[in-house]
Amino acid sequence: MESVPKPKLVELEGAYYHVRFRDPDEFVDIRTPIWASNAASSISEGCRVRTGRRKGTDEWVVQSILIPKHVGKARAQSQAVSIINKIEG
Repeated sequence: MESVPKPKLVELEGAYYHVRFRDPDEFVDIRTPIWASNAASSISEGCRVRTGRRKGTDEWVVQSILIPKHVGKARAQSQAVSIINKIEG
């Protein structure tokens, strides 16, 4: 299993900071499963976790995490790192 990636990009889009861990071009499907958001809710209430299925495999991993913008950019990145470590660590 690969190591947990570090954030590649943090940008504000609408009501969320999008913290990207992997390039969306790596995936054939990207979804926002309820189970992942539920798992992350203890770290950041109202967040969303986008998972993707890698091309040529059945492996699903975190692509990006959306953190509500009221949290602020620095804290959004920190919370997203905690979330991906909880899910993939």
